[in-house]
Amino acid sequence: MELFDSLKFKIVRRGIKIAFPEATDSRILGAAARLKAEELITPVLIGNKEEVAKAAAARGITIDQFEILDPDDYPDWDKMVAAFVERRKGKATKEQAEEILKDVNYFGTMLTYMGVTDGMVSGAIHSTGDTVRPALQIIKTKPGVSRTSGAFLMVRGRDQEKYLFSDCAINVNPSSQELAEIAVASAETAELFDIDPKVALLSFSTKGSAKAPEVDKVVEATKIAKEMAPDIILDGELQFDAAYVSAVGQLKAPDSDVAGKATVFVFPELQSGNIGYKIAQRFGNFEAIGPILQGLNKPVSDLSRGANEEDVYKLSIITAAQTLNTAK
Repeated sequence: MELFDSLKFKIVRRGIKIAFPEATDSRILGAAARLKAEELITPVLIGNKEEVAKAAAARGITIDQFEILDPDDYPDWDKMVAAFVERRKGKATKEQAEEILKDVNYFGTMLTYMGVTDGMVSGAIHSTGDTVRPALQIIKTKPGVSRTSGAFLMVRGRDQEKYLFSDCAINVNPSSQELAEIAVASAETAELFDIDPKVALLSFSTKGSAKAPEVDKVVEATKIAKEMAPDIILDGELQFDAAYVSAVGQLKAPDSDVAGKATVFVFPELQSGNIGYKIAQRFGNFEAIGPILQGLNKPVSDLSRGANEEDVYKLSIITAAQTLNTAK
């Protein structure tokens, strides 16, 4: 079964509600109509109803099929404001909350926090910061996770060759502790896509072949990750070829249960992660799906502002599938 067929099977007709704060965007409306028609999710559009209706009409989309929530006319507004003030623990007054929650991303995030929706997809017209900041302030990270991270699902060919690359989107230079958390979260994300997680923490060194503080960080992260999640098959420090190529893995790390078999690749910092996934995308003809935000209590997904309708459709399916993990 192909990747998205498998994900659709998991979420179809479950009534999973996803908030879309950019409801007047043509790409969002097109994807939402398709997702609704296929009974994959229940879209909740955020915005002024007249403006959303006008944008939908321009696409030939019937607006009656959607639930539309307007921050300026929300029946549970007072309840939401009170919940936000309580969640921010003295960092926002009632008056400040009323102003902040007019922002569609904060409003959508609060809908997810309060359980009105199960997740949120934004970023088509907003920056990553505008999308992620409310999630970090309101939904926050899971216990034992200090920071969220961004993974890319890498898919190639008819045989659906699949890997997970992380963190390629969020953390510029994670500490050993943060890197370990990213590795554990990435294993969980891999399972969502039916990838058997064999996690390689990458470096320019394999098992002591080079000495540097950057290598020490990965060695320490590997130790911490194994203590955090002893059931995960995980190893480091490994060079990419030692992690990916069986013959090289046997030569450089013969005692490793990951070398030459890795399916999840954890980069030591953002620069190498971002470069790495784009090399695989452009040179290796992999489709890069993401970033998939990891570590939050409830899923919030950040689209690229260059995303097309198909990207919105696919990331929404992934977000809906992530709700199945957060519901455990």
